[in-house]
Amino acid sequence: MSKPLNLTILQPLQAKKLPNEQVLLTRKFIEATEKFQGFWPGSITVLMEETDLETDNLDKKIFNFNELPFKLELISFKTITADTFRNQTSLVLAMANYQQNHISKICREAGIPCIYISEYTLKTRKQIVAAENPNNPLRIFRQHRWEEAQERKQQQAIKLANGLQCNGTPTYEAYRSLNPNTMLFFDTRITEDMLATVEDIEKRTRDRDENTPLKLVFSGRLNRMKGAHYLLDVAQELERLGIEFELFISGAGQLEESMHHRIAASGLGDRVKMMGVPNFNTVFFPFVKANIDLFVCCHPQGDPSCTYIETMSCGVPIVGFANEAFVGIVEQSKSGWLVEMNRPDLLAKKVAELSRNRKEIEAMSFKALEFARKHTFNLTFKARAQHMEQIALSSLPVER
Repeated sequence: MSKPLNLTILQPLQAKKLPNEQVLLTRKFIEATEKFQGFWPGSITVLMEETDLETDNLDKKIFNFNELPFKLELISFKTITADTFRNQTSLVLAMANYQQNHISKICREAGIPCIYISEYTLKTRKQIVAAENPNNPLRIFRQHRWEEAQERKQQQAIKLANGLQCNGTPTYEAYRSLNPNTMLFFDTRITEDMLATVEDIEKRTRDRDENTPLKLVFSGRLNRMKGAHYLLDVAQELERLGIEFELFISGAGQLEESMHHRIAASGLGDRVKMMGVPNFNTVFFPFVKANIDLFVCCHPQGDPSCTYIETMSCGVPIVGFANEAFVGIVEQSKSGWLVEMNRPDLLAKKVAELSRNRKEIEAMSFKALEFARKHTFNLTFKARAQHMEQIALSSLPVER
């Protein structure tokens, strides 16, 4: 009988410990780990760092420690040594970032294989810094220099690892030459039963023409990193261009209050609807599938967000800034429209053009759905688990 494989995941999200053996985590993290349980031939232990701070993740949820579908340990990543892994695990799954760049070296010392997950390129990390510090050029300069130093460490860490899994095309293109066992995936939580159908798209687009108000949507954290501050610029420009539209904004965050004020002050209340944070599976996802023509994406950086595949799973195409993650999605799927970065006026102009060509939107809707079908939750996590199992098994000592 083959020896069970024990997987240790170093989760970069922080956990907030609550009274009565409870912990604050995120829905997407729990779903992803449960999915690995279904495909991984052994046990799973998750290591997380603890925090006392509130999180702005929209899917945060309270769980009981003793009801989690895996073993959870709260630990400082700085205290991890070879003994943490030696004789304890078969494979370590870590995140390629400054907090975990030392992990592949420690795994080498312990004789345990390590796979990194990568998400943000140096370019994207610099863009995030710039987006979050718009009026502080000195801080941007210092942070950019720090990111450059971390990039050198990150590349060395990836070279030492046994494998690399790249969420999105940006890090895949940047790092695949560093590690021979590199795979590309697109993160999502959409299962096959949730996907839109051809009939859904046909029903939604039937009888819609340029005289029908265009229904637009955005979902995500309402902060500068996600470009939420551009959404109302787009709306005002569409109004100036004489386009009939409704923009539905789902999310919460630092900019939410100011956005409410601006909507009221600019008289956009009949066109822009702030939805708060409706239940994703039962309310928001069905609403998008049934009603929305276009997703407006103002991300000023290349975060490989789940939003891309989740939106396309609704059979809804995306028009957005040409950040490197969305560029990769468009190139792979042949679906969506790119406009120059940080130009909400051009984004509005493109939406206006599409408003006058509903057949183009309909055609892109089918292409978006076709791509999403190839990258469902199950297909993605099965492929990732197989990649991990192959590396773990190839690292086991040969029995004589």
